[in-house]
Amino acid sequence: MEMNIGTNIKRLRLAKGMTQEQLAGLLSVSTAAVSKWEAQNTYPDITLLFPLAQLFGVSVDELMGYDEAKEKTDIDAIISEYLALGRKRDFAARDKLIRQARKTYPHDFRIMNTYMWHLAGGSADNDPSELVKHKDELSGICDCILENCTEDKLRASAITVKAKVLHAEGKTEEAIKLIDTLPEWYSPQMMEQLFAKDTEEYRYWNRRNAIGLIDVSAIKFARIVRYDPTLSFDEKIEKLCRIAQAFSELQQKTGMALYCIAEHSVLTVAAGMFFFDCTDVESSLRVNEMLLVSAQKMMRAAQNDEALTELIRKTYQTDSLVAWHVDQIEKSSAPQYIVLRGHPETFKMLEEFK
Repeated sequence: MEMNIGTNIKRLRLAKGMTQEQLAGLLSVSTAAVSKWEAQNTYPDITLLFPLAQLFGVSVDELMGYDEAKEKTDIDAIISEYLALGRKRDFAARDKLIRQARKTYPHDFRIMNTYMWHLAGGSADNDPSELVKHKDELSGICDCILENCTEDKLRASAITVKAKVLHAEGKTEEAIKLIDTLPEWYSPQMMEQLFAKDTEEYRYWNRRNAIGLIDVSAIKFARIVRYDPTLSFDEKIEKLCRIAQAFSELQQKTGMALYCIAEHSVLTVAAGMFFFDCTDVESSLRVNEMLLVSAQKMMRAAQNDEALTELIRKTYQTDSLVAWHVDQIEKSSAPQYIVLRGHPETFKMLEEFK
């Protein structure tokens, strides 16, 4: 932050119609001291800031020339320029810019964060030797953010950098435990970025994140249909079944088992709709049969996919998704399952999946 206190003292003194000698007398300092302040050769002692501010009728921030709004605008511009220089691949100018910003605004958490990632070499594929080289400085910045900043995103960023340094030092287990303290929505992505892209660990976390994203995204898209006020209940069920079938066909055409996750997620939403309207037993039976078939596909895919196996265990607390769905239909007290158990075809269907 640029200190303009000397210029401000002179401006405020003149506005009061006061000489340097008069101001010096009021503060019990020498006239030479006031002259040096105003020439910006020295700064007033910190104990004089409040008396000076009271004397001129301003805040200490105003006395020091601190303009919060202007500072925010300046920092926004610096970060925007930093990103633009990166896109232009003008790395020398980018380096100069962020190092100067760090000196000018040493107290700003956004500048700290940008500078921290600059030293770390970006968010992914970090050079371990560079992380270890800047270990002390990075750790200091991270600790400052974690001890003083309340913004979740910046705090998560600091935790991630600390984990990267630990990983670079060969302390990977400690790094993973640290990242596990991050919010659930943030931790998996940061875990992926911990590892170089040509490693088995990166491939595992990338796949695990893809599985989580396709699961959540499919549910979100299904809910667009479920809560569409222009569609009737039957139209919603039919549309969701068509979407699920489209994902099943994509799986067959591409050979990518991950599409079975989307199929299962959409059908889960469709099956859940019968909780509120279980009058059409035939449709409920059809949707649940489709759901069981998709669960079979998920279990086949999980046989050679540790990440998918973990998703199933975490979400359903079971090693067999098919058995979990069968158990729901046979034992759950939810109204749609009670109605299904009164249908003669239900237990015939279930026998095929046991």
